[in-house]
Amino acid sequence: MRRFVIDLRGSTPLARSNLFAQSNVTRYEQLADDIEAAVRRGVFGPGERILSVRRASQQYGVSIKTVLHAYALLESRSVIESRPQSGYFVRMRMDASHGRRTPGNESAHAMLTGKPRRASAPRQPVPANVDVSRLVLSTLRSIGAQDAVPLGSPYPDPALFPWRRINQYANAIARRHASWNLIDDLPPGNPELIRQIARRYAENGVGVDPEEIVITVGATEAINLSLQAVAKPGDTVAVESPTYYAMLHAIERLGMRAIEVSTHADTGIDLDALERVLARQKVAACMVMPNFQNPLGFRMPDAHKARLVAIAGTHDLPVIENDVYQELYFGETRPSTLKQFDTRGLVLHCASFSKSLSASYRIGWALPGRYRAQVEKLKFLNTLTTASVPQVALADYLRHDGYDRHLRRVRRFYRQQARLMRAMVERFFPAGTRTSEPQGGYVLWVELPPRVDSMRLYQAALAQGITIGPGYMFSMRNEYHHYIRLNYSYPWTAQTEAALKTLGEMVAKMSKEADDERR
Repeated sequence: MRRFVIDLRGSTPLARSNLFAQSNVTRYEQLADDIEAAVRRGVFGPGERILSVRRASQQYGVSIKTVLHAYALLESRSVIESRPQSGYFVRMRMDASHGRRTPGNESAHAMLTGKPRRASAPRQPVPANVDVSRLVLSTLRSIGAQDAVPLGSPYPDPALFPWRRINQYANAIARRHASWNLIDDLPPGNPELIRQIARRYAENGVGVDPEEIVITVGATEAINLSLQAVAKPGDTVAVESPTYYAMLHAIERLGMRAIEVSTHADTGIDLDALERVLARQKVAACMVMPNFQNPLGFRMPDAHKARLVAIAGTHDLPVIENDVYQELYFGETRPSTLKQFDTRGLVLHCASFSKSLSASYRIGWALPGRYRAQVEKLKFLNTLTTASVPQVALADYLRHDGYDRHLRRVRRFYRQQARLMRAMVERFFPAGTRTSEPQGGYVLWVELPPRVDSMRLYQAALAQGITIGPGYMFSMRNEYHHYIRLNYSYPWTAQTEAALKTLGEMVAKMSKEADDERR
């Protein structure tokens, strides 16, 4: 492979260091800009490996931490990608005109420039190839690697979980069983855990046949198996817009295409729009989050749930229901599910304990209706089994400990945090900012003034040690470029308040700059 040296306008580390010191931008931003410029000039071609972190640190006379920040920024811009145990490689594709977008690469262009192309009139939903995983991965790495304020995290604060008690059960189980019979936990999963899950539904007024339950590695696997059971590569799948990016990941991984259907912040997916889509083209499945959808946080009314299931029956359309936040409601009673309205086995209900009890154990399940045999077979072919000890440990916890007491504490805390986060956004962010009104869960959807680009805000916030979820992650159409998602599951601290104040100042400054440019 050819080796290149990027000219940073200084022939020695000292000269380069002086350049950084004199610049108005940070060192890692300058380094990222220069590497991106080299890629645009063709110094590094598509698929070529760039300098290792250590080599770049030596070459440019900066710290390893600065290089890591620069590479994370380049990943968020979709310029480079990391490959485990191999290094960093160029992934941006440009044509011979040095910067003109190539066909089919508009979303990458938007992430690089921060200026998505906007349609002059509302567009009809069309299937689109999904490619948001790089941005999501870069965001998650930034949270972990930089010890940043985790407003962009998709995960709840693990301090809320009774993990010590669950680990005690797991350790006791490991001591009792020096060796484990793999046959005992082949699909559908551990019988006692299945019984406890079915009992949990029954205690909440939902009749579930234990024979239908298939234990999975978190809700993510349940969703992937369900989608694989009802659709094939090349098929079109209807999703909410905005939607949780794990849904888009599942579609992308299986080589399918997503068609986005507008979604109301209070009632959920637009059922009239969905019917128009179904009348116009063939759709293999529909994927929705009717309860406390990520990122909007709504609870779909029962009448809408019933109508959605009726539409599915009319079109013989499988509906994959992601109900991972089902236990995190703010009201007095647990919400209904699409599964409760299903009489034909078309709803594939997916859930897990990852958001309410233990994220590290990764235990989920599927209730796949008429597709149960296919999901069980795919589970066996894909991952054989789900880890035995976590299954038994969670079953023991559900049988012996106060799950409901734990959940009441978590729900009360999230409800208070949601109110506080909304109040602080209203206090610190400029006029023109609006927020969702979550009915459960732990994320807040924030609409910024229209000319504020969330990708630019993401990069600026990251430089200050703050993470956010830019709206680009929740769609393939760049329609949420001025939206962000914030996590309020972590305890409120002075650092959290300072981070929100800083974000508000950044948004105000960007909005003013955009207004000045228009004058």
